[in-house]
Amino acid sequence: MSTLTRRSTLLGAIGLTFAIAVTGCGKADTGESDSGSGGSGSGEKALNIVFLPKNLGNPYFDASDAGGKAAVEALGGKFSEVGPQTASPDAQVQYINTAAQQKASAIVISANDPKAVGSALTQARDGGTKVVTFDSDTEPQYRDLFINQASPEGIAKAQVDGLAEQIGDKGEIAILSAAANATNQNAWIKLMEEELKANHPDIKLVDTVYGNDDDQTSFDKTAALLQTHPNLKGIISPTTVGIAAAARYLSTSEAKGKVALTGLGTPNQMRSFVEDGTVTEFYLWNPTDLGTLAAYAAAALANGEITGKEGDKFTAGDLGEYTVGANGEVLLGEPTGFNKDNIGDFDF
Repeated sequence: MSTLTRRSTLLGAIGLTFAIAVTGCGKADTGESDSGSGGSGSGEKALNIVFLPKNLGNPYFDASDAGGKAAVEALGGKFSEVGPQTASPDAQVQYINTAAQQKASAIVISANDPKAVGSALTQARDGGTKVVTFDSDTEPQYRDLFINQASPEGIAKAQVDGLAEQIGDKGEIAILSAAANATNQNAWIKLMEEELKANHPDIKLVDTVYGNDDDQTSFDKTAALLQTHPNLKGIISPTTVGIAAAARYLSTSEAKGKVALTGLGTPNQMRSFVEDGTVTEFYLWNPTDLGTLAAYAAAALANGEITGKEGDKFTAGDLGEYTVGANGEVLLGEPTGFNKDNIGDFDF
């Protein structure tokens, strides 16, 4: 077990407490699912919260949106999940406009682009709809709060240090990212580059490619990386779709056991690859908790309990009390390392 994993063991209980079956998040052909009675946590205005992930059919967002759904229902509100089938910069705009026209209390969005959805979100806010970003932020002026899964520095360092340990702290590595415009991906990549330069001088980042959070594209990009860079020692994929696709490719290739793979993934999608030795360790926060926290933050805004200014405090159910930090950011916690020793303790 790595040093990082030992540091994160205490977080393991969180995964047990908030375990879910991601297959339980059904979606209609229209890309929208509704639940709840439309009641209000405040007893005055009906609470209606719309979750807008980067794309539907993504296991990571299935998990986070399930946490949001449970939280909204616990508050007596109405939960809706809408979104595009494919992640692209402007694909979310039509769903923002519809939610605003329907006078949603709040929109909870993981942005595909920091600017492309800005105008639509501004119009929604002008109409009285609160905006909470989670997982991937917009520019700050377009939202009321950003629910950050972990500090960008912590996420970047976890992945770099983890891969460095697996490859003996030397050799060529590559990054398999999601969309080229994804705010969170680009922030992590920049910090990973800085971490490599500062603390891992014998590791060379030779390529960064983009799978656009599409399974087949990410699979093909992994194959291309290995062909283009025959001396590759490791791959970091800071996206749940990417790491699973890369693991699927590696698991049946000659590179299995020779090219290390780490990044951000969910235990359920990565379990078989850890058990068969394709992946030694990967990282993530609990996405269900992230959705839960985002929903409670949205409700607190909609009900007038907070305004989103620094120092505001609100309670997120069993997760406890949170405080709004600088630039309207609320931090969930630090990432957890998953490996053969602890992956059986988690179900999401």
